[in-house]
Amino acid sequence: MTWGDRRERRRTRAAVALGCLLALACAACTGPDGTPPPADPDGAPEGPIIVASGLDVTGSGSVRQQLVEEWNRQHAGSPARQAKLVELPGGADQQRSQLLGALQSGSARYDVVNLDITWIPEFAEAGLIRPLPATGTPTGAAAEDELDVIREVHATTVWKGRSYARPFNTDVGLLYYRPDLMAKADMKADKQPTAKWTWDQLYSSVKTLGVNPVRPADRAGWTTQLKQYEGLTVNTIEAFASVGVELTDGEGRYVSDAGELKKGLDELLDRVERGRVQPAAPTSDETASLTDFAEGRAAFLRHWPYVYKALGHLMQPLEYSVNRLPGKSVLGGQNLAVTADSSRAADARALITFLTSRKSESCLLDAGFAATRASSYTSARAPCWPRVAAALRPAGDAPKAAGSGAPREGAPKEQGAAARAAYIRTLGAVLDEAVQRPRTPYYGAFTQVLQSRVHELLAAGRPDTAEAAARLDDELRDVFAGR
Repeated sequence: MTWGDRRERRRTRAAVALGCLLALACAACTGPDGTPPPADPDGAPEGPIIVASGLDVTGSGSVRQQLVEEWNRQHAGSPARQAKLVELPGGADQQRSQLLGALQSGSARYDVVNLDITWIPEFAEAGLIRPLPATGTPTGAAAEDELDVIREVHATTVWKGRSYARPFNTDVGLLYYRPDLMAKADMKADKQPTAKWTWDQLYSSVKTLGVNPVRPADRAGWTTQLKQYEGLTVNTIEAFASVGVELTDGEGRYVSDAGELKKGLDELLDRVERGRVQPAAPTSDETASLTDFAEGRAAFLRHWPYVYKALGHLMQPLEYSVNRLPGKSVLGGQNLAVTADSSRAADARALITFLTSRKSESCLLDAGFAATRASSYTSARAPCWPRVAAALRPAGDAPKAAGSGAPREGAPKEQGAAARAAYIRTLGAVLDEAVQRPRTPYYGAFTQVLQSRVHELLAAGRPDTAEAAARLDDELRDVFAGR
């Protein structure tokens, strides 16, 4: 089936599809100021290039907004090429619902959408986003630019052999830890996290620290995001991947079985029990787990890269450090795609090229996101656009950690240049070896099933994982078959 056929089918289905989602999508069914998009009787593009995105989690002063403004400055003489960022409210699931409803119904005029990497197969299969033009094998500077994108990160843009987007910012799990607490327990540097650390070594360190949490206020071995939302899916896939459990192949076909699922579930429960996880972890999201770590209620924390910058405004420089997560780390992040109904696809692609350029990726890394380019993690990385860099570092204004309130009074300075350089090297190395969540157009159904079943296990303590795995196996077979 051609892309045009899919687009026609999508238009035919639009009147009846996603009825329940459209109720959630009302915020996305209007223009950026809450009014309906203007009529366009002549078919000519009207108004700015609209970019729809989720909220900026870095607390950086909105680096995405700053990059859009830089594009506008560079195209100040061309009103038709000006762009505007529309930030969608709510969490990832709500944003996905809003975008699906808006694009299926054609009720919002979005030219570019910033999609979670797990949504690419679904939006591509539905004909809601355009494949990138086939230009043959790139050569010269174009080939060098293409090769600069981290291989596994670029793979998140591909569905059925076609690339549908450009990686904007990526994400990956990291291990944050409290060297101050370890020093108090007389744990020498060689007993602290390294690039080759294992979960067994983490368990041993937790035992040495002597923590035995019973209440949320107690100090725990580690904490993470085990609330019933996407964070739980990520933690589960990391546990599965660390013991060699794969759920799907590259085409989204289910390839696991009950025995493999049991192995993965046992690994996750081991991490909870032997790691002496924070009692609040089963109700914790990114913000809650960060707060527990920063306030000393956990010695270790599994979290995303933006936390490194956030901790610089919550803790003293010697109170925290970061290294690779033991086992496998899961990729996160967002990709920019041109919508199928955009009347200005060429301008939209040009905007995406700018937003994902080497200088723009450096700005994203400076703001706290993980950049998608290999060169961003080298000493020869391109500088951030000067005016964007200045906007991200307003004089005398200490930024706050996203979602965690204002920084405490007299907030400390961030760690020095040497520590940040080591962090960037670590981040680049982890991205090279990260794993993906299942690639499937049924990802929404998959993650809901997995979250529900795993959260039941966590609530039950140490249940019969063989029975739980058999039940999950049956459900996943149906989900990945689209049933």
